[in-house]
Amino acid sequence: MSAASKDLRPAPLGDETAALIAALTGGRAPTEPEWIAALTHGSTGAGADYQRLEFLGDRVLALVIAEWLHEAKGADEGQLSQRLNALVARAMCANIARARDLPPHIRLGKQALGDGGADSDNILGDVVEALIGACYITRGFEVARAMVRLLWADAIAGRAGTAKHPKSALQEWAAGNRRKLPEYRLVSRDGPDHAARFTVAVAVPGVGEAEACAASKQEAETLAAAEFIRRFG
Repeated sequence: MSAASKDLRPAPLGDETAALIAALTGGRAPTEPEWIAALTHGSTGAGADYQRLEFLGDRVLALVIAEWLHEAKGADEGQLSQRLNALVARAMCANIARARDLPPHIRLGKQALGDGGADSDNILGDVVEALIGACYITRGFEVARAMVRLLWADAIAGRAGTAKHPKSALQEWAAGNRRKLPEYRLVSRDGPDHAARFTVAVAVPGVGEAEACAASKQEAETLAAAEFIRRFG
């Protein structure tokens, strides 16, 4: 193998990343290439990224959550479907990633990183599902089920107060109280580019709405989620 070919091989997982994955999967070191792929965004130009694993993990997640909800008595099919949809939604997966401090471990290209990819609901949600897919392939369904149940324990129980991020807390609060997902919208963008101010509103249908203003859209969403919890949680 040429030196150039060796340079194209993905770097191994760092110690902190490996420790995080091991903690989620029962302590075994994540040496398989699927784990690297699960954390790799296509913008890196690497030979393998998370897309196929995300496809698989999405299905495994839905099965595990559906099975978990079915164990609880008293809910009809409509109620089960509504809660399943909330618990496997992209925003919920992203908030699970934030709660576990996953963003620093994701491998992004320069452009995606500059565009705020480390806090993108789409990327964070995809990576969580890709990790579930990697776990299913390398460890089997039983370990993948245990991983999902560990990650989603607070969301299933509705323990929003344990989340690290206000958007996570609001997402879990809504799911735990059988409400529809929070809806964020940009109310206004004011000021010049170098000193822009964003006003964002977040609403949970049937409950209420809260607004916040900040120097970035992401920060405004975070503050709006915190304000919503303060007022309605």
